[in-house]
Amino acid sequence: MNRKRILIGVAVILVISAGIFGFSRDEKNFVVAKNLDIYYTLFRELNLFYVDDVNPNKLVKTSIDKMLESLDPYTSYIPEDQMEDFRFMTTGEYAGIGALISKQKDKIVIAEPYEGFPAQKYGLKAGDILLEVEGKSTSGMNTEDVSNLLKGPANKPVKIKYERYGDKKPVTVDVIREKITIGAVPYYGMLDNNTAYIRLSNFTENCAAEVKKAFTELKKNNPQALVLDLRGNPGGLLNEAVDIVNIFVPKGSEIVSTKGKVTQWDRVYKATSEPLDTTIRIAVLTNSGSASASEIVAGAIQDLDRGIVVGTRTFGKGLVQTTRDLSYNTKLKVTTAKYYIPSGRCIQALDYAHRNEDGSVGLIPDSLISEFQTKKGRKVYDGGGVAPDVKIESDMVSNLSIELINQFLIFDFATRFAAENQTIAGPEEFQISEDTYKKFIAFVKENNFKYESDSQNEFEELVKLAKREKYYGLAEKEFEALKTKLQPDFEKDALQFSDEIKELLKDEIVSRYYYQKGAIKAALKDDKGLKRAIEELNSPTAYAANFTPGKVIPAK
Repeated sequence: MNRKRILIGVAVILVISAGIFGFSRDEKNFVVAKNLDIYYTLFRELNLFYVDDVNPNKLVKTSIDKMLESLDPYTSYIPEDQMEDFRFMTTGEYAGIGALISKQKDKIVIAEPYEGFPAQKYGLKAGDILLEVEGKSTSGMNTEDVSNLLKGPANKPVKIKYERYGDKKPVTVDVIREKITIGAVPYYGMLDNNTAYIRLSNFTENCAAEVKKAFTELKKNNPQALVLDLRGNPGGLLNEAVDIVNIFVPKGSEIVSTKGKVTQWDRVYKATSEPLDTTIRIAVLTNSGSASASEIVAGAIQDLDRGIVVGTRTFGKGLVQTTRDLSYNTKLKVTTAKYYIPSGRCIQALDYAHRNEDGSVGLIPDSLISEFQTKKGRKVYDGGGVAPDVKIESDMVSNLSIELINQFLIFDFATRFAAENQTIAGPEEFQISEDTYKKFIAFVKENNFKYESDSQNEFEELVKLAKREKYYGLAEKEFEALKTKLQPDFEKDALQFSDEIKELLKDEIVSRYYYQKGAIKAALKDDKGLKRAIEELNSPTAYAANFTPGKVIPAK
Protein backbone atom coordinates (compact mmCIF):
# COMPACT_ATOMS: atom_id res chain seq x y z
CA MET A 1 0.00 0.00 0.00
CA ASN A 2 2.96 2.37 0.57
CA ARG A 3 3.80 2.15 -3.11
CA LYS A 4 0.26 3.10 -4.05
CA ARG A 5 0.33 6.08 -1.70
CA ILE A 6 3.59 7.32 -3.18
CA LEU A 7 2.25 7.12 -6.72
CA ILE A 8 -1.02 8.77 -5.78
CA GLY A 9 0.73 11.44 -3.76
CA VAL A 10 3.08 12.50 -6.50
CA ALA A 11 0.30 12.71 -9.06
CA VAL A 12 -2.23 14.57 -6.93
CA ILE A 13 0.31 17.13 -5.75
CA LEU A 14 0.85 18.15 -9.34
CA VAL A 15 -2.73 19.09 -10.06
CA ILE A 16 -3.55 20.52 -6.64
CA SER A 17 -0.50 22.73 -6.50
CA ALA A 18 -1.56 24.42 -9.73
CA GLY A 19 -4.50 26.08 -8.02
CA ILE A 20 -3.13 27.13 -4.64
CA PHE A 21 -0.39 29.63 -5.37
CA GLY A 22 -2.44 32.44 -3.89
CA PHE A 23 -2.25 30.84 -0.45
CA SER A 24 0.39 31.18 2.24
CA ARG A 25 2.83 28.30 2.67
CA ASP A 26 0.91 26.89 5.67
CA GLU A 27 -2.38 27.12 3.78
CA LYS A 28 -0.84 25.39 0.76
CA ASN A 29 0.48 22.58 2.91
CA PHE A 30 -2.92 22.13 4.51
CA VAL A 31 -4.76 22.04 1.16
CA VAL A 32 -2.28 19.51 -0.22
CA ALA A 33 -2.49 17.29 2.87
CA LYS A 34 -6.27 17.53 2.98
CA ASN A 35 -6.78 16.54 -0.66
CA LEU A 36 -4.23 13.76 -0.49
CA ASP A 37 -6.03 12.32 2.50
CA ILE A 38 -9.39 12.55 0.70
CA TYR A 39 -7.94 10.78 -2.32
CA TYR A 40 -6.31 8.05 -0.23
CA THR A 41 -9.43 7.35 1.81
CA LEU A 42 -11.57 7.30 -1.35
CA PHE A 43 -9.20 4.84 -3.01
CA ARG A 44 -9.10 2.64 0.11
CA GLU A 45 -12.90 2.49 0.37
CA LEU A 46 -13.24 1.79 -3.34
CA ASN A 47 -10.72 -1.01 -3.12
CA LEU A 48 -12.48 -2.55 -0.12
CA PHE A 49 -16.14 -2.24 -1.05
CA TYR A 50 -16.56 -1.98 -4.82
CA VAL A 51 -18.81 -4.82 -5.99
CA ASP A 52 -16.21 -6.33 -8.36
CA ASP A 53 -12.48 -6.83 -8.01
CA VAL A 54 -10.54 -3.75 -9.06
CA ASN A 55 -7.06 -3.45 -10.50
CA PRO A 56 -5.27 -0.90 -8.28
CA ASN A 57 -2.50 -0.22 -10.80
CA LYS A 58 -5.00 0.42 -13.57
CA LEU A 59 -7.17 2.66 -11.39
CA VAL A 60 -4.24 4.79 -10.28
CA LYS A 61 -2.86 5.04 -13.82
CA THR A 62 -6.28 6.10 -15.10
CA SER A 63 -6.66 8.74 -12.42
CA ILE A 64 -3.16 10.10 -13.10
CA ASP A 65 -3.74 10.21 -16.85
CA LYS A 66 -7.10 11.95 -16.56
CA MET A 67 -5.69 14.45 -14.08
CA LEU A 68 -2.79 15.35 -16.35
CA GLU A 69 -5.07 15.57 -19.38
CA SER A 70 -6.87 18.43 -17.65
CA LEU A 71 -3.64 20.48 -17.75
CA ASP A 72 -2.45 20.18 -21.35
CA PRO A 73 -1.99 17.45 -23.99
CA TYR A 74 1.73 17.04 -23.34
CA THR A 75 2.12 16.59 -19.59
CA SER A 76 2.12 12.83 -19.07
CA TYR A 77 3.03 10.02 -16.70
CA ILE A 78 5.50 7.41 -17.93
CA PRO A 79 5.22 4.08 -16.08
CA GLU A 80 8.16 1.73 -15.74
CA ASP A 81 7.00 -0.63 -18.50
CA GLN A 82 7.03 2.24 -21.02
CA MET A 83 10.51 3.54 -20.24
CA GLU A 84 12.09 1.72 -23.19
CA ASP A 85 9.69 3.41 -25.61
CA PHE A 86 10.37 6.77 -23.97
CA ARG A 87 14.13 6.34 -24.36
CA PHE A 88 13.65 5.45 -28.03
CA MET A 89 11.63 8.61 -28.60
CA THR A 90 14.41 10.81 -27.22
CA THR A 91 17.49 8.93 -28.44
CA GLY A 92 16.31 6.95 -31.47
CA GLU A 93 18.09 3.92 -30.00
CA TYR A 94 16.92 0.49 -28.82
CA ALA A 95 18.07 -3.10 -29.05
CA GLY A 96 15.96 -5.22 -31.36
CA ILE A 97 15.52 -6.38 -34.95
CA GLY A 98 15.01 -3.01 -36.64
CA ALA A 99 11.50 -3.25 -38.09
CA LEU A 100 8.12 -1.62 -37.72
CA ILE A 101 5.24 -3.99 -36.99
CA SER A 102 1.50 -3.47 -37.24
CA LYS A 103 -1.69 -5.35 -36.47
CA GLN A 104 -3.81 -6.16 -39.49
CA LYS A 105 -7.12 -7.65 -38.44
CA ASP A 106 -5.97 -10.43 -36.08
CA LYS A 107 -2.42 -10.81 -37.40
CA ILE A 108 0.88 -9.16 -36.48
CA VAL A 109 2.71 -8.17 -39.65
CA ILE A 110 6.11 -6.72 -40.54
CA ALA A 111 5.14 -3.28 -41.84
CA GLU A 112 8.61 -2.02 -42.71
CA PRO A 113 12.06 -3.52 -42.12
CA TYR A 114 14.79 -0.88 -41.86
CA GLU A 115 17.54 -1.25 -44.43
CA GLY A 116 20.81 -2.58 -43.03
CA PHE A 117 19.37 -3.81 -39.73
CA PRO A 118 18.81 -7.41 -38.48
CA ALA A 119 15.26 -7.94 -39.81
CA GLN A 120 16.37 -7.11 -43.34
CA LYS A 121 19.72 -8.87 -43.04
CA TYR A 122 18.03 -12.10 -41.90
CA GLY A 123 15.51 -12.02 -44.76
CA LEU A 124 12.33 -10.63 -43.17
CA LYS A 125 10.19 -8.60 -45.55
CA ALA A 126 7.25 -6.23 -45.33
CA GLY A 127 4.07 -8.30 -45.31
CA ASP A 128 5.54 -11.26 -43.43
CA ILE A 129 3.11 -12.51 -40.78
CA LEU A 130 4.70 -13.13 -37.38
CA LEU A 131 3.30 -16.39 -36.00
CA GLU A 132 5.57 -16.91 -32.99
CA VAL A 133 8.28 -14.98 -31.15
CA GLU A 134 10.49 -16.92 -28.72
CA GLY A 135 8.09 -19.84 -28.96
CA LYS A 136 5.08 -17.73 -27.96
CA SER A 137 2.16 -17.50 -30.33
CA THR A 138 1.28 -13.96 -31.37
CA SER A 139 -2.41 -14.90 -31.60
CA GLY A 140 -4.38 -12.49 -29.45
CA MET A 141 -1.38 -10.22 -28.84
CA ASN A 142 -1.24 -6.53 -29.70
CA THR A 143 1.72 -4.82 -31.32
CA GLU A 144 3.10 -3.65 -27.97
CA ASP A 145 3.20 -7.23 -26.65
CA VAL A 146 5.04 -8.50 -29.72
CA SER A 147 7.36 -5.49 -29.79
CA ASN A 148 8.41 -6.22 -26.21
CA LEU A 149 9.24 -9.83 -27.18
CA LEU A 150 11.31 -8.69 -30.15
CA LYS A 151 13.34 -6.25 -28.06
CA GLY A 152 16.02 -7.50 -25.72
CA PRO A 153 19.76 -7.62 -25.11
CA ALA A 154 21.95 -6.70 -28.08
CA ASN A 155 23.94 -9.53 -29.73
CA LYS A 156 21.44 -12.13 -28.46
CA PRO A 157 19.17 -14.13 -30.80
CA VAL A 158 15.39 -13.91 -30.89
CA LYS A 159 13.57 -16.86 -32.51
CA ILE A 160 10.91 -15.78 -34.99
CA LYS A 161 8.46 -17.99 -36.85
CA TYR A 162 6.79 -16.25 -39.78
CA GLU A 163 4.58 -16.91 -42.77
CA ARG A 164 5.13 -15.30 -46.18
CA TYR A 165 2.71 -14.80 -49.06
CA GLY A 166 3.39 -17.37 -51.77
CA ASP A 167 5.35 -19.77 -49.53
CA LYS A 168 3.75 -23.08 -48.57
CA LYS A 169 5.37 -23.50 -45.16
CA PRO A 170 6.21 -21.12 -42.30
CA VAL A 171 9.88 -20.25 -41.75
CA THR A 172 11.70 -20.11 -38.42
CA VAL A 173 14.81 -17.97 -38.08
CA ASP A 174 17.08 -16.82 -35.24
CA VAL A 175 17.61 -13.07 -35.67
CA ILE A 176 20.53 -11.60 -33.73
CA ARG A 177 19.39 -8.41 -32.08
CA GLU A 178 21.48 -5.30 -32.52
CA LYS A 179 21.56 -1.87 -30.98
CA ILE A 180 19.27 -0.02 -33.34
CA THR A 181 19.84 3.66 -34.01
CA ILE A 182 17.30 5.14 -36.37
CA GLY A 183 18.83 8.10 -38.19
CA ALA A 184 17.01 11.41 -38.05
CA VAL A 185 17.99 12.20 -41.66
CA PRO A 186 16.50 9.38 -43.76
CA TYR A 187 17.49 11.03 -47.04
CA TYR A 188 19.49 13.89 -48.51
CA GLY A 189 20.67 14.67 -52.02
CA MET A 190 20.75 17.14 -54.90
CA LEU A 191 17.37 17.86 -56.51
CA ASP A 192 19.01 19.59 -59.47
CA ASN A 193 22.32 21.30 -60.18
CA ASN A 194 21.47 24.21 -57.88
CA THR A 195 19.24 22.81 -55.12
CA ALA A 196 20.19 20.59 -52.19
CA TYR A 197 17.61 18.68 -50.15
CA ILE A 198 17.62 17.34 -46.57
CA ARG A 199 14.72 15.44 -44.99
CA LEU A 200 14.69 15.58 -41.17
CA SER A 201 12.20 13.17 -39.60
CA ASN A 202 12.63 13.94 -35.88
CA PHE A 203 14.73 15.81 -33.33
CA THR A 204 16.46 13.01 -31.45
CA GLU A 205 19.94 13.17 -29.90
CA ASN A 206 22.67 14.18 -32.36
CA CYS A 207 20.25 14.94 -35.19
CA ALA A 208 21.93 18.34 -35.64
CA ALA A 209 25.21 16.54 -36.27
CA GLU A 210 23.44 14.43 -38.92
CA VAL A 211 22.07 17.54 -40.63
CA LYS A 212 25.49 19.19 -40.46
CA LYS A 213 27.15 16.13 -41.99
CA ALA A 214 24.56 15.94 -44.77
CA PHE A 215 24.89 19.65 -45.56
CA THR A 216 28.69 19.46 -45.55
CA GLU A 217 28.58 16.67 -48.14
CA LEU A 218 26.01 18.52 -50.24
CA LYS A 219 28.13 21.67 -50.24
CA LYS A 220 30.70 19.80 -52.33
CA ASN A 221 28.20 20.22 -55.20
CA ASN A 222 28.19 24.04 -54.74
CA PRO A 223 24.40 24.36 -54.33
CA GLN A 224 22.84 27.80 -54.46
CA ALA A 225 19.76 26.77 -52.49
CA LEU A 226 18.65 24.30 -49.81
CA VAL A 227 15.29 22.71 -49.06
CA LEU A 228 15.00 21.56 -45.44
CA ASP A 229 11.97 19.26 -45.26
CA LEU A 230 10.29 19.21 -41.84
CA ARG A 231 6.88 17.98 -42.96
CA GLY A 232 5.43 15.48 -40.53
CA ASN A 233 8.32 16.03 -38.10
CA PRO A 234 6.77 15.94 -34.58
CA GLY A 235 9.75 17.61 -32.91
CA GLY A 236 11.84 16.48 -29.98
CA LEU A 237 14.89 17.98 -28.30
CA LEU A 238 15.00 21.78 -28.18
CA ASN A 239 18.81 22.02 -28.08
CA GLU A 240 19.04 20.07 -31.34
CA ALA A 241 16.74 22.61 -32.99
CA VAL A 242 19.00 25.42 -31.79
CA ASP A 243 22.08 23.67 -33.18
CA ILE A 244 20.42 23.15 -36.57
CA VAL A 245 19.51 26.83 -36.91
CA ASN A 246 23.08 27.65 -35.82
CA ILE A 247 24.34 25.97 -39.03
CA PHE A 248 22.84 28.86 -41.02
CA VAL A 249 22.93 31.95 -38.75
CA PRO A 250 25.80 33.99 -37.30
CA LYS A 251 27.27 33.11 -33.92
CA GLY A 252 25.47 35.02 -31.15
CA SER A 253 22.08 35.12 -32.92
CA GLU A 254 19.13 34.58 -30.58
CA ILE A 255 17.21 31.53 -31.75
CA VAL A 256 14.63 30.82 -29.05
CA SER A 257 13.88 31.70 -25.44
CA THR A 258 11.87 29.89 -22.78
CA LYS A 259 9.84 31.35 -19.94
CA GLY A 260 8.16 29.42 -17.14
CA LYS A 261 6.65 29.83 -13.71
CA VAL A 262 9.89 28.67 -12.09
CA THR A 263 12.68 31.08 -13.03
CA GLN A 264 15.16 28.23 -13.55
CA TRP A 265 13.33 27.45 -16.81
CA ASP A 266 13.81 31.01 -18.12
CA ARG A 267 16.60 30.87 -20.67
CA VAL A 268 17.76 32.42 -23.90
CA TYR A 269 19.28 30.07 -26.49
CA LYS A 270 21.77 31.63 -28.89
CA ALA A 271 23.95 30.34 -31.70
CA THR A 272 27.18 29.33 -29.96
CA SER A 273 29.22 28.14 -32.94
CA GLU A 274 30.42 29.58 -36.20
CA PRO A 275 27.88 28.76 -38.97
CA LEU A 276 28.59 26.69 -42.05
CA ASP A 277 26.74 28.97 -44.47
CA THR A 278 24.95 32.28 -43.95
CA THR A 279 24.12 33.07 -47.58
CA ILE A 280 22.61 29.98 -49.24
CA ARG A 281 18.94 30.46 -50.08
CA ILE A 282 16.76 28.33 -47.76
CA ALA A 283 13.19 27.03 -47.97
CA VAL A 284 11.79 25.12 -44.99
CA LEU A 285 8.94 22.79 -45.95
CA THR A 286 6.21 22.48 -43.30
CA ASN A 287 2.72 21.09 -42.81
CA SER A 288 0.27 20.66 -39.94
CA GLY A 289 2.37 17.74 -38.69
CA SER A 290 5.45 19.92 -38.18
CA ALA A 291 5.51 20.52 -34.44
CA SER A 292 7.56 21.67 -31.47
CA ALA A 293 11.27 21.69 -32.38
CA SER A 294 10.29 21.78 -36.07
CA GLU A 295 8.48 25.03 -35.36
CA ILE A 296 11.51 26.47 -33.58
CA VAL A 297 13.63 25.84 -36.68
CA ALA A 298 11.01 27.10 -39.15
CA GLY A 299 10.04 30.04 -36.96
CA ALA A 300 13.63 31.12 -36.24
CA ILE A 301 14.60 30.90 -39.92
CA GLN A 302 11.56 33.06 -40.72
CA ASP A 303 11.95 35.57 -37.87
CA LEU A 304 15.65 36.07 -38.61
CA ASP A 305 14.81 36.50 -42.33
CA ARG A 306 17.30 33.75 -43.06
CA GLY A 307 14.96 31.82 -45.34
CA ILE A 308 11.36 31.23 -46.30
CA VAL A 309 8.75 28.77 -45.03
CA VAL A 310 6.80 26.92 -47.73
CA GLY A 311 3.74 24.72 -47.17
CA THR A 312 0.98 24.99 -44.62
CA ARG A 313 0.71 26.35 -41.08
CA THR A 314 2.55 24.26 -38.52
CA PHE A 315 0.96 22.38 -35.64
CA GLY A 316 1.22 25.03 -32.93
CA LYS A 317 3.09 23.44 -30.00
CA GLY A 318 5.03 26.09 -28.08
CA LEU A 319 5.23 24.30 -24.75
CA VAL A 320 8.46 22.94 -23.28
CA GLN A 321 8.41 19.61 -21.43
CA THR A 322 10.91 18.48 -18.81
CA THR A 323 11.14 14.96 -17.42
CA ARG A 324 11.20 14.52 -13.66
CA ASP A 325 12.14 11.27 -11.95
CA LEU A 326 9.48 9.67 -9.78
CA SER A 327 9.64 6.63 -7.52
CA TYR A 328 9.81 3.04 -8.79
CA ASN A 329 11.59 3.91 -12.06
CA THR A 330 8.75 6.04 -13.36
CA LYS A 331 8.86 9.55 -14.79
CA LEU A 332 6.70 12.61 -15.19
CA LYS A 333 6.95 14.56 -18.44
CA VAL A 334 5.69 17.96 -17.32
CA THR A 335 5.19 21.24 -19.16
CA THR A 336 7.50 23.73 -17.46
CA ALA A 337 7.68 26.66 -19.88
CA LYS A 338 6.61 28.23 -23.15
CA TYR A 339 9.08 29.04 -25.87
CA TYR A 340 9.35 32.21 -27.88
CA ILE A 341 11.03 32.55 -31.27
CA PRO A 342 13.21 35.60 -32.17
CA SER A 343 10.37 38.01 -33.02
CA GLY A 344 8.99 37.45 -29.51
CA ARG A 345 5.96 35.45 -30.55
CA CYS A 346 4.89 32.16 -28.99
CA ILE A 347 3.61 29.69 -31.52
CA GLN A 348 1.52 27.70 -29.02
CA ALA A 349 -2.05 27.26 -30.27
CA LEU A 350 -4.32 29.41 -28.13
CA ASP A 351 -6.85 26.59 -27.92
CA TYR A 352 -5.04 23.25 -28.01
CA ALA A 353 -8.13 21.34 -26.93
CA HIS A 354 -9.96 21.95 -30.21
CA ARG A 355 -8.28 21.40 -33.55
CA ASN A 356 -9.27 20.72 -37.13
CA GLU A 357 -9.72 17.11 -38.23
CA ASP A 358 -6.19 17.00 -39.67
CA GLY A 359 -4.72 18.21 -36.36
CA SER A 360 -4.04 21.73 -37.63
CA VAL A 361 -4.72 24.90 -35.68
CA GLY A 362 -8.39 25.83 -35.61
CA LEU A 363 -9.97 29.23 -36.24
CA ILE A 364 -8.33 31.99 -34.19
CA PRO A 365 -10.35 35.18 -33.56
CA ASP A 366 -8.56 38.32 -34.75
CA SER A 367 -8.97 39.86 -31.29
CA LEU A 368 -6.67 37.20 -29.82
CA ILE A 369 -3.87 37.57 -32.38
CA SER A 370 -0.88 39.85 -31.73
CA GLU A 371 1.46 41.31 -34.33
CA PHE A 372 5.25 40.94 -34.24
CA GLN A 373 8.09 41.79 -36.62
CA THR A 374 10.89 39.83 -38.18
CA LYS A 375 14.47 41.11 -38.24
CA LYS A 376 13.82 43.04 -41.48
CA GLY A 377 10.44 44.34 -40.36
CA ARG A 378 8.06 41.84 -41.93
CA LYS A 379 4.80 41.39 -40.01
CA VAL A 380 4.18 38.01 -38.39
CA TYR A 381 1.58 36.85 -35.88
CA ASP A 382 1.12 34.54 -32.93
CA GLY A 383 -1.95 32.50 -32.05
CA GLY A 384 -0.89 29.08 -33.21
CA GLY A 385 1.86 27.69 -35.37
CA VAL A 386 4.15 29.26 -37.95
CA ALA A 387 2.34 30.57 -41.02
CA PRO A 388 4.19 29.97 -44.32
CA ASP A 389 5.66 32.71 -46.50
CA VAL A 390 4.50 30.68 -49.50
CA LYS A 391 1.27 28.82 -48.87
CA ILE A 392 0.54 25.49 -50.53
CA GLU A 393 -3.03 24.28 -50.30
CA SER A 394 -3.20 20.80 -48.77
CA ASP A 395 -4.47 18.11 -51.09
CA MET A 396 -7.50 16.40 -49.65
CA VAL A 397 -7.22 12.63 -49.90
CA SER A 398 -10.39 10.91 -51.08
CA ASN A 399 -12.34 8.72 -48.69
CA LEU A 400 -11.76 5.84 -51.10
CA SER A 401 -7.97 6.14 -50.71
CA ILE A 402 -8.29 6.37 -46.94
CA GLU A 403 -10.35 3.19 -46.81
CA LEU A 404 -7.98 1.34 -49.15
CA ILE A 405 -5.19 2.19 -46.71
CA ASN A 406 -7.18 1.44 -43.56
CA GLN A 407 -8.27 -1.94 -44.89
CA PHE A 408 -4.63 -2.74 -45.85
CA LEU A 409 -5.52 -3.36 -49.49
CA ILE A 410 -2.71 -1.17 -50.82
CA PHE A 411 -0.27 -2.81 -48.40
CA ASP A 412 -1.44 -6.35 -49.24
CA PHE A 413 -1.33 -5.73 -52.99
CA ALA A 414 2.25 -4.46 -52.65
CA THR A 415 3.09 -7.68 -50.77
CA ARG A 416 1.67 -9.77 -53.61
CA PHE A 417 3.36 -7.60 -56.26
CA ALA A 418 6.77 -7.94 -54.57
CA ALA A 419 6.36 -11.72 -54.38
CA GLU A 420 5.61 -11.91 -58.09
CA ASN A 421 8.18 -9.39 -59.36
CA GLN A 422 11.82 -9.86 -58.48
CA THR A 423 12.93 -6.38 -59.57
CA ILE A 424 11.47 -3.03 -60.61
CA ALA A 425 12.85 0.18 -62.12
CA GLY A 426 14.65 2.69 -59.87
CA PRO A 427 12.64 4.82 -57.43
CA GLU A 428 12.67 7.88 -59.70
CA GLU A 429 11.58 5.90 -62.79
CA PHE A 430 9.08 3.37 -61.46
CA GLN A 431 5.43 4.08 -62.25
CA ILE A 432 2.20 2.12 -61.85
CA SER A 433 1.28 0.86 -65.31
CA GLU A 434 -2.31 0.60 -66.49
CA ASP A 435 -1.96 -3.19 -66.43
CA THR A 436 -0.79 -3.12 -62.79
CA TYR A 437 -3.62 -0.77 -61.88
CA LYS A 438 -6.18 -3.10 -63.47
CA LYS A 439 -4.74 -5.95 -61.43
CA PHE A 440 -5.08 -3.83 -58.30
CA ILE A 441 -8.75 -3.11 -59.04
CA ALA A 442 -9.37 -6.83 -59.56
CA PHE A 443 -7.52 -7.57 -56.30
CA VAL A 444 -9.68 -5.11 -54.38
CA LYS A 445 -12.87 -6.62 -55.80
CA GLU A 446 -11.65 -10.12 -54.90
CA ASN A 447 -11.44 -8.98 -51.28
CA ASN A 448 -15.10 -7.85 -51.23
CA PHE A 449 -14.10 -4.26 -50.52
CA LYS A 450 -16.84 -2.03 -49.21
CA TYR A 451 -16.71 1.58 -48.16
CA GLU A 452 -18.89 4.57 -47.43
CA SER A 453 -18.41 8.20 -48.37
CA ASP A 454 -18.76 11.11 -45.97
CA SER A 455 -21.06 12.73 -48.52
CA GLN A 456 -23.34 9.69 -48.43
CA ASN A 457 -23.46 9.72 -44.64
CA GLU A 458 -24.24 13.44 -44.56
CA PHE A 459 -26.89 12.93 -47.24
CA GLU A 460 -28.62 10.24 -45.19
CA GLU A 461 -28.74 12.62 -42.22
CA LEU A 462 -30.23 15.28 -44.48
CA VAL A 463 -32.91 12.84 -45.65
CA LYS A 464 -33.82 12.04 -42.03
CA LEU A 465 -34.09 15.73 -41.23
CA ALA A 466 -36.15 16.44 -44.35
CA LYS A 467 -38.57 13.62 -43.50
CA ARG A 468 -38.87 14.79 -39.92
CA GLU A 469 -39.67 18.32 -41.07
CA LYS A 470 -41.95 16.94 -43.85
CA TYR A 471 -40.00 18.49 -46.72
CA TYR A 472 -38.88 15.19 -48.24
CA GLY A 473 -42.09 14.64 -50.21
CA LEU A 474 -41.73 18.03 -51.89
CA ALA A 475 -38.43 17.03 -53.52
CA GLU A 476 -38.41 13.25 -53.43
CA LYS A 477 -37.26 12.89 -57.06
CA GLU A 478 -34.38 15.30 -56.50
CA PHE A 479 -33.38 13.46 -53.33
CA GLU A 480 -33.39 10.10 -55.13
CA ALA A 481 -31.35 11.48 -58.04
CA LEU A 482 -28.75 12.90 -55.63
CA LYS A 483 -28.67 9.62 -53.72
CA THR A 484 -27.78 7.78 -56.93
CA LYS A 485 -24.95 10.21 -57.69
CA LEU A 486 -23.52 9.97 -54.17
CA GLN A 487 -23.72 6.17 -53.96
CA PRO A 488 -20.14 4.82 -53.75
CA ASP A 489 -19.14 2.94 -56.88
CA PHE A 490 -15.68 1.44 -56.56
CA GLU A 491 -14.86 1.10 -60.26
CA LYS A 492 -16.10 4.61 -61.04
CA ASP A 493 -14.31 6.13 -58.05
CA ALA A 494 -11.14 4.14 -58.73
CA LEU A 495 -11.04 5.78 -62.16
CA GLN A 496 -11.81 9.26 -60.81
CA PHE A 497 -9.15 9.07 -58.09
CA SER A 498 -6.67 6.97 -60.05
CA ASP A 499 -3.82 9.49 -59.82
CA GLU A 500 -3.74 9.58 -56.02
CA ILE A 501 -4.28 5.82 -55.67
CA LYS A 502 -1.46 5.11 -58.13
CA GLU A 503 0.79 7.42 -56.12
CA LEU A 504 0.00 5.52 -52.91
CA LEU A 505 0.62 2.21 -54.65
CA LYS A 506 3.90 3.44 -56.11
CA ASP A 507 5.22 4.60 -52.73
CA GLU A 508 4.29 1.31 -51.04
CA ILE A 509 5.73 -0.89 -53.80
CA VAL A 510 8.96 1.10 -54.11
CA SER A 511 9.53 0.76 -50.35
CA ARG A 512 9.55 -3.06 -50.77
CA TYR A 513 12.59 -2.86 -53.04
CA TYR A 514 14.41 0.33 -52.03
CA TYR A 515 13.24 0.81 -48.44
CA GLN A 516 12.73 4.22 -46.84
CA LYS A 517 15.21 6.16 -48.96
CA GLY A 518 13.70 4.79 -52.13
CA ALA A 519 10.17 5.63 -51.04
CA ILE A 520 11.22 9.22 -50.30
CA LYS A 521 12.92 9.52 -53.71
CA ALA A 522 9.79 8.21 -55.44
CA ALA A 523 7.48 10.57 -53.54
CA LEU A 524 9.62 13.65 -54.24
CA LYS A 525 9.21 13.28 -57.99
CA ASP A 526 5.59 14.51 -57.97
CA ASP A 527 5.74 16.59 -54.79
CA LYS A 528 3.74 19.79 -55.33
CA GLY A 529 5.14 21.56 -52.27
CA LEU A 530 8.70 20.71 -53.22
CA LYS A 531 8.21 21.95 -56.78
CA ARG A 532 6.88 25.27 -55.46
CA ALA A 533 9.84 25.62 -53.11
CA ILE A 534 12.30 24.98 -55.96
CA GLU A 535 10.57 27.59 -58.14
CA GLU A 536 10.90 30.16 -55.37
CA LEU A 537 14.52 29.31 -54.62
CA ASN A 538 15.65 29.23 -58.25
CA SER A 539 14.38 32.75 -58.87
CA PRO A 540 16.63 35.13 -56.89
CA THR A 541 14.20 37.98 -57.58
CA ALA A 542 11.13 36.10 -56.32
CA TYR A 543 13.08 34.79 -53.33
CA ALA A 544 14.33 38.26 -52.36
CA ALA A 545 10.81 39.70 -52.65
CA ASN A 546 9.74 37.58 -49.68
CA PHE A 547 11.90 39.72 -47.38
CA THR A 548 10.48 43.13 -48.29
CA PRO A 549 10.17 45.24 -45.09
CA GLY A 550 6.55 45.71 -44.12
CA LYS A 551 5.39 42.59 -45.96
CA VAL A 552 2.62 40.76 -44.10
CA ILE A 553 2.75 37.00 -43.55
CA PRO A 554 -0.97 36.33 -42.96
CA ALA A 555 -1.99 34.72 -39.70
CA LYS A 556 -4.65 32.63 -41.45
